[in-house]
Amino acid sequence: MNHIDLKGKNAIVTGGARGIGLAIAQRLLASGARCSLWDIDPAALQAATNELAAHGEVHTAVVDLTQPASVAQAQESTLKRFGSVEILVNNAGIAGVNKKTWELTPEEWCRVLEINLAGVFLCCREVVPVMIGQGYGRIVNIASIAGKEGNPNASHYSASKAGVIALTKSLGKELALSGVLVNCVAPAVIKTEIFSQMTQEHIDYMVSKIPMGRFGLKEEAAALVAWLCSAECSFSTGAVFDLSGGRATY
Repeated sequence: MNHIDLKGKNAIVTGGARGIGLAIAQRLLASGARCSLWDIDPAALQAATNELAAHGEVHTAVVDLTQPASVAQAQESTLKRFGSVEILVNNAGIAGVNKKTWELTPEEWCRVLEINLAGVFLCCREVVPVMIGQGYGRIVNIASIAGKEGNPNASHYSASKAGVIALTKSLGKELALSGVLVNCVAPAVIKTEIFSQMTQEHIDYMVSKIPMGRFGLKEEAAALVAWLCSAECSFSTGAVFDLSGGRATY
């Protein structure tokens, strides 16, 4: 049963066209929210809209999170449609290539930081003033266990997610008295379509690090995010919520 009440709330979910973002949007809609999906892929947005339309009101914006003007435009389009924004879920991100740190090109490094970290900043920069004006808001950033542990052959990804954790803490403190709460989720591996691109050996290696002996499900991530997006989450801000099957130790 879905007891989280988001009726009358308007949500933005970045990277909302597939994977965890789509599962989060589905859960928010089921809780009564209206959702704006922000994604760079127009075809995926159309497919997501077709899938979600029966569950509630969906708005979409094609957005490049590396471009301030593109993010501003998406925000304008969302506000025009919904009138207000109470929820922002910064989910969009890329893994980037797997290489040793010194083998990464500056372009490969910067691209991951730009999308995963600067993209979160740009979205917050647009949405936070609106939420402050309303005296209410919930921001949930999707970080990663990699941001705590530093995964080998993924220093750019790990650094970007550590940055998201620190950004969450800073922004949470800045907004502590405003009615706007900012938290992040640090998942271990969540099972998505990307698994079909991995070798069984790599999958087994990743599972071996998780005490519960399995991967997280998109639905489990969506359930935690939905609570963090609700008014029931009222005394947590600048916090990191682990979703790692026991892997996280701090």
